[in-house]
Amino acid sequence: MNHQAKFDLIIVGAGVLGAFHAYFALQQGLKVLLLEKDPRPTEATVRNFGQIVPSGMADGDWFTYGRNSLDTYKNIQAQYDISIRQNGSTYVASSEMEMQVLLEKQQQYQEQDYSCQILTAAQCRERLPVLKASYCAGGLFFPQEVTAEPTTLIHRLLEFMVTRLSLDYRPATPIIGCTANDSICEVRDVFNNSYTATRVIICSGRDFKFLFPDVFRTSDLQICKLQMLATYPLPQVVLPGSILTGLSIRRYYAFKSCPSYANLKLAEVAADLQQWGIHILFKQAQDGSIIIGDSHEYADTTASQELDYSVEDEINSAILREAQQILDLPDWRMKRSWNGYYSQSKSAEIFEHVIDQKIHIVTGIGGKGMTTAAGYAQYHLQRLGY
Repeated sequence: MNHQAKFDLIIVGAGVLGAFHAYFALQQGLKVLLLEKDPRPTEATVRNFGQIVPSGMADGDWFTYGRNSLDTYKNIQAQYDISIRQNGSTYVASSEMEMQVLLEKQQQYQEQDYSCQILTAAQCRERLPVLKASYCAGGLFFPQEVTAEPTTLIHRLLEFMVTRLSLDYRPATPIIGCTANDSICEVRDVFNNSYTATRVIICSGRDFKFLFPDVFRTSDLQICKLQMLATYPLPQVVLPGSILTGLSIRRYYAFKSCPSYANLKLAEVAADLQQWGIHILFKQAQDGSIIIGDSHEYADTTASQELDYSVEDEINSAILREAQQILDLPDWRMKRSWNGYYSQSKSAEIFEHVIDQKIHIVTGIGGKGMTTAAGYAQYHLQRLGY
């Protein structure tokens, strides 16, 4: 076995959750090794909209993590281009009752000193000229929120940490073993290399087969499969920031604290949208294409093979049917469609499991990783004494 240098902290998994653990550990002066099984991260961190929206988080810790994440993204962007753009988030109500929920949420956020602005229907359409008047009853705008290019951000973030913060990053290094004794942790890769550290954090996403499979098999983790689409570039369309719709207002936990939320009736949502867990988001990429989605299908980790790898035309058709009720785009041809997968806990906002007081498994952050991973990683390391 080839023994490598000793580190203060080893992190397994270079998605956004693992990467931000590395970032904050480096900020504390730790010697950090970040290991990634693939040549480049290819899972949930890159298969998303690039919407960073604390406004959608439930009140409490996870909203705080989201706010702190905004600060982190902006601080890094000021030093190194990781594709962050401060172009805001707009929630668009499709009914007077959804608008009432937005009014109530605006009041709540005013009390928490979180900037937002109610928009009339006309103001929404001024900001978003392709928004259909027949859909829009008004909106709520968050100017401080940001977007990222999902296929760019993680790679630029890793570059930043390697070139500016002396991160030891080793991609294409699958890890197959991790043990701990009284004084040290040892991690082994498929190439018979051994790495040691005082502590290990495992951020393995939906990969449950290589490390501690028994832990995952007996957990309440589940896999969520999503479908998303993207148009051809539409440079003549101006669609700034994150666009969230009436179905998002009904889905996101942030709005469940509003008194009028209970008046939003499930029967008002089409049966196929309910069946596939569809709500409609839009985000225009820097090349002018518009990402549209998404759907949500679930399976336990022990039955994750039930989530087929294929892209279902029926689901895409339902997404596009609803999207066409909201925006008036000049071209509805889709250039591509893809699946995303993430893990989440049924009973907690994130899955944490500690082995021998030195190995920390952290996964199952669900669909809020891009928004909250930075803030959570900062908190988690503080909790561990860093």
